[in-house]
Amino acid sequence: MQRRRLLQAGAACTVLPRGAWAQPLYAGPMFDAHLHYNDDAQQPHPPADVLARMARAGVRGALVNSRPNDGTLRLVAEAGPQWVPFVRLYRNRADYTGWFADDGIRRMVLAQLEAGSPAGPFRGLGEFHLYDSANADGPTAVALMKLARDRGLTVLAHVDDVAVDKLLGHAPGTSLIWAHTGIAGEPLARVRELLEKHPGLCGELSYRPGLTQDGRLSSDWRALLTRHADRFLIGSDTWITQRWQHYGDLFADYRQWLGQLPAEVAGRIAWGNAAQRFGLREASATTPAT
Repeated sequence: MQRRRLLQAGAACTVLPRGAWAQPLYAGPMFDAHLHYNDDAQQPHPPADVLARMARAGVRGALVNSRPNDGTLRLVAEAGPQWVPFVRLYRNRADYTGWFADDGIRRMVLAQLEAGSPAGPFRGLGEFHLYDSANADGPTAVALMKLARDRGLTVLAHVDDVAVDKLLGHAPGTSLIWAHTGIAGEPLARVRELLEKHPGLCGELSYRPGLTQDGRLSSDWRALLTRHADRFLIGSDTWITQRWQHYGDLFADYRQWLGQLPAEVAGRIAWGNAAQRFGLREASATTPAT
């Protein structure tokens, strides 16, 4: 899978000791824009454990999705209105590779949207994967993009740059969060091109190659994040259970490089963009527990 290749390429950041750089850490609230609460994580990490880890990390809200959707329902029932439920397209692992042409997935999504969640209506669709960008033209993929646009839902998509263009071409104006801001380290020029072409596109930054090196934000990324401060989000991507064990470290890593940005830019990426997108109440500044 693409995530494994990203890990092998060294996309995971190294957490450095506090004080390793002169810049202060970002100390404000954070929103996790890529959280999974899958079936295999729920026994070792029940909702109370998950929410405690998030609180210690200073995470005040999250985009929640799971395989199957029962995990999302379980977590948001405990978490409250700052947790934003999405309908995931996977009933099981077999759905990863064929959902885009399976009308049963479309019907399942409609049923979930009708039922809603303990925190209120579902706010989006995904995360979903397309391992071949041509599958963005699949009938279910096209139908769900149009459904998202027509109902004002946001889409979380793990796809390459070609598929981003295709998906948003089917439903112009749809709000789409691009997981990892690419799955193969797409060049920043291409990322910039897509942001400028599609006003509803926002990049999520977990696992993104080249973003930092030894905890330092790259100069090219600093320029892009500053220029498009309203178009990026951060997330944990707890796609495997082991990620929960390191949840605090993931956000300590974010606080380190966010502290290297202008305060207004850091605040938008860490919290403000998600709050505006999903209509969340203002979160007070906070320093996470250590």
